[in-house]
Parts: sequence; structure tokens; C-alpha cells
Amino acid sequence: MRAQTVDIRESTGRMLCCTIFRSGGKKLLSKGHTLNDEDVRLLETEGLGQVWVTELEDGEIGEDAAVAQVSTEMGCGCLEIRVASGGRANLFATEDCCILVDDDLLRQINCTGSMVISTTPNFSFSRAGQRVATVKSTPFAVASAHLEAVISILKERGPILQARAVRQPNVAVLYTDPMHGDRARQLFEPIVRQRLDRLGISPAYALAVTEEEGSVVKGLTHLLRANPTCVLIASTTAPAGPEDCVGQAMTAVGCHIERFLAPVEPGNLMLLAYKDEIPVLSAPGCFRSAKPNVVDLVLPPMLARYRVSGWEIACLGHGGLLG
Repeated sequence: MRAQTVDIRESTGRMLCCTIFRSGGKKLLSKGHTLNDEDVRLLETEGLGQVWVTELEDGEIGEDAAVAQVSTEMGCGCLEIRVASGGRANLFATEDCCILVDDDLLRQINCTGSMVISTTPNFSFSRAGQRVATVKSTPFAVASAHLEAVISILKERGPILQARAVRQPNVAVLYTDPMHGDRARQLFEPIVRQRLDRLGISPAYALAVTEEEGSVVKGLTHLLRANPTCVLIASTTAPAGPEDCVGQAMTAVGCHIERFLAPVEPGNLMLLAYKDEIPVLSAPGCFRSAKPNVVDLVLPPMLARYRVSGWEIACLGHGGLLG
């Protein structure tokens, strides 16, 4: 970019290097704005004879065009792109959704030096209309070679961000207690409803059983027949691992045990399994309180029908200390 001070009558088609204010302090034109003939007449009426401008040189692309290209390539799913002034583009969710972020790719793009991207956290729940990412370029212009490199990386490895819609999820809840299942239901149901209400949903199915393998098997079998989006097991006891009553019942109904133990506090004793594509989540103690815990971290992707892997659970340790 080449910045210079020019006569106001020669400034058409050039970009402002700084914001121009009226004498009373009200903003007249923003930095980065490309002047047109009407702008020139306006500035003349304000008494300006010269203006500080810049213009693109060979091998450069304007900031707004650059962020528009990157924002188009960086995301997918239920997203809307809104290019703002000053080399910025914002991405908004068009539906209630779960945001999935490729952390490694995001870091790689943010190291290029010509473009930076910020997003909401991986696995976060976003309402329709909520901003989920912002793209910002270097001021005024980006070298074409740098932009082409970023676009090439995104085409090869992208997207960075996926807005995966949450559409009509059906959550099933199994309450278990060693003495009487209804005790667990009385203890936990208000908290379960409060937690799901934050996501705009209610439990579709619920059962209460004695925490004994045969009873848990029958309860899980019944709930799985309804083909829910996910099954939450709210137990009054803490498991010793997949070998305990709940874990054995999961195996007995044909579940694959994906992960036991999460690097999240509260929620270390999480047990995640899958019956085909249906996640079954046991998180003892997490249903006693509405405060954030591991359930809040993994529930949004489950509701979006994204298969959370054991590796992704292991990656929750950075930021996993919730309280």
C-alpha cells in the first residue's frame, strides 16, 4: 500500500487512511472507506482541501474482498456471512446449532500474519442469530500471495468451523438408584429440566429404575427402542468404571464403550458409550447441580448428532477446570 496526502478533488477511488470527523466530533467517514464522487462533495462542504489516502498496488487485494473470500471458505453449515467495514467479516448462526472448531487449523491460519480468525469455543451451543466467528485482515490490503496461501490451506484442510444444526432433538433420561429409582428421579429431575431448558428443549422420555444390572438393561432397552437423540443416565452412585452396574448394562444392550474418565471438573467420572449412533452418557453427580460440568460440554454436539470421540473427550482438559 502507498499512503499519501492528496487534493480532495483527486481522491475519488482511493481509501481513507484515517477516520474523518465533523467539527462537532460526529464521525463522517470511516478509515478504509473507498471515496466516491459524492464523498468528495461532502468533504468539500466540510471545508477539507486535502485528505490522507492510500491505494492498492499490484499484487494486493482490498481488505473487505480478502475477508469475504476467507469467510466463505472457512465455515460450513447453518451460517450467514456479513462483511463489515474495515476488513472484517462476521459469521452468524442461522439456526440453533453446535459449533465445531478445528483447533489445529485455526492456529495455522492465525499464524499466517495476514488474517486472524476468532470463534466461539468448540462444542459450544449457539442460538440462531448469534455471532459465532469473526475474520479480520491486516489494514487496507492483503498481499495476493498471502491470501492465495490461506485459501489453499482452507480448501485442502477446511473448514475451520462447522455450525451443525440442532433440529428437534429427543432426549431420553434414565434415573437409577440402588434402593428405588423414583428417589433418583425426585432428586435429579428438576436439575435435568433446568439444564435442558438452557438449550431450549425438554426431556422426551424418562424412566426410573433400581440400580441393578437387569433393571438398568430393561430401562435402557426400552428407551433405545424410541430411537432418541441421546440417553442420559442420572445415577445417585458413582461408578468404579465400565465394570460397574451401569457399565455392564451398557455392554449388555450392545453399547460400545467409547470413554471412561474425562479431564473435566466437575465430571471426571463420565462414562460415554454408543448404541449404534445413539450416545449413552453416564455422569454421576453431574445432575445434582445446575452449575457447569462435563454434561454441558458434550451435550450440544450430541444434540447436533455429532459423534463425540474418546480422543475429543481427552482434549477437554485444557479449560476443563469449570469450577
